[in-house]
Amino acid sequence: MDRSQWYIGTPNGVVMCVDRRLEHQPQGRLYHAYRKEGERFDTMEQLIVRLEQFYDWVNFPYPGTNDRTFTGTGKEGTQSVNPAERTKIMKDEELLSRHGELGTFVIRVQHRQNSSWQGRVTWMDKNRTVCFRSIWELIKLVDGALDTVCGQEDSPVEVSWTEE
Repeated sequence: MDRSQWYIGTPNGVVMCVDRRLEHQPQGRLYHAYRKEGERFDTMEQLIVRLEQFYDWVNFPYPGTNDRTFTGTGKEGTQSVNPAERTKIMKDEELLSRHGELGTFVIRVQHRQNSSWQGRVTWMDKNRTVCFRSIWELIKLVDGALDTVCGQEDSPVEVSWTEE
């Protein structure tokens, strides 16, 4: 199998391992290079929040829009981390060795503009990479891939895993 699309390539690249689905909600683990253990998620919303917090922590990609505050403290609960303290402890090869029971996806967010994300997602099980223009499009791509795996090809969500 050609694995040319299996790469991390960015400081914020993550591997999403989906182990099961409960009521159309993916459940699994999220891996990145700065932590050995996977972070569990039980819903797509939980996954999106964890990823947004991770992108804020690594400060990449830098958000095109910031939250407004009038207290001068910035985002509540967000810790500013010195870049020297963000040390990768897992190599890309080790990250790419993680796999979910239903599906494995490499998510590379390249931009955070217009209050959304833009980037690439690779469905490792099918060795396909597609660009996405928003969080919603990313969700539809992952959901459509999982529908295919779970035998629900008549899903109302229309997605295309072919690069245009």
